Amino acid sequence: MSQSPWEPRQDPLEQAFRLAAKKIKSNGGPPKKLIMLIVVAVLLLIGGKSAFYEVDTEETGVLLRLGKSIGTAAPGLHMKLPFGIDQVYLVKTGRVLKEEFGFRTENAGVRTTYSNQKFSEESLTLTGDLNVSDVEWIVQYQIIDPEKFLFNIADPRATIRDLSEAVVRRVVGNSNVAQVLTTERADLALKVEDGLQSILNSYDIGIRIVTVKFQDVNPPEQVKAAFNEVNEAEQQKESLIFQAREQYNREVPKARGVASSRILEAEGYALQRVNRARGEAERFNAMVTEYKKSPEVTRQRLFLETMDKVLPQIEELYVIDTKNAGVLPLLPLRKDIATGGAR
Repeated sequence: MSQSPWEPRQDPLEQAFRLAAKKIKSNGGPPKKLIMLIVVAVLLLIGGKSAFYEVDTEETGVLLRLGKSIGTAAPGLHMKLPFGIDQVYLVKTGRVLKEEFGFRTENAGVRTTYSNQKFSEESLTLTGDLNVSDVEWIVQYQIIDPEKFLFNIADPRATIRDLSEAVVRRVVGNSNVAQVLTTERADLALKVEDGLQSILNSYDIGIRIVTVKFQDVNPPEQVKAAFNEVNEAEQQKESLIFQAREQYNREVPKARGVASSRILEAEGYALQRVNRARGEAERFNAMVTEYKKSPEVTRQRLFLETMDKVLPQIEELYVIDTKNAGVLPLLPLRKDIATGGAR
């Protein structure tokens, strides 16, 4: 059982005083003056003791005066009217409280164990396709308004548990068993959280739902093996989808990079050819302009420039005398130069 998030402040000295008074009365009683002195001393002691109260760091104190709330107290040491005129209720507002359904935590600590032997009435839930599923879940909540939590409803903890069961059965009842057991458990938990918070807000009891989480969802024992196979198939499907996406993310950017590189190379080559063609056209136009100014000189210059490019590529030279119609022998100077000098 979960510890109650609130508890009244009780004074043990008051109880001891009542027991002592009964004992003295049963023995015939001492003198009246002594009794009065003892009573006054005890009252002063009780009053001084009951005039102070302490609020822990995770708590908020709700102060009542003659049964009516007069405010709250922050953590620390405070004063109040003694003799039961003021009462203090300590509410654990700084702690996230938890309710468990379908199981209970036992021996919480280093070796935490769980028990679900006697809670089947909480966990067995009918799905929308008329299948039975064993659902275990937790609800974590926090008290944000201690006065509303104490006085707006008789039993807040029981209310939270009843509403949680109702909302879970409604959400699970609107879903099929495959959704509950496999892929949509997180979405269903969010729907439960939203629905539960909406109802609690309408009740105005000062509670905020922190989270709702399905701990374990199992099919009935008779069909458990078949559902396990379905889960394995779903996991394998997700794994293959993940691998395909990984391959896609690796290959597609690579192909796009190669395509962009080829396009840039083609654009560069096209720009180079266009620029070269424009340069050749401008050079030709300039040559035509010079040729029009002095045709003979330009023709001679072009002939000489052409021969200057062609002759270095010829290995042997022959000079023909047009008058004698013969071939003048020339030394193969270029061969000698290529082999190391003339001989």
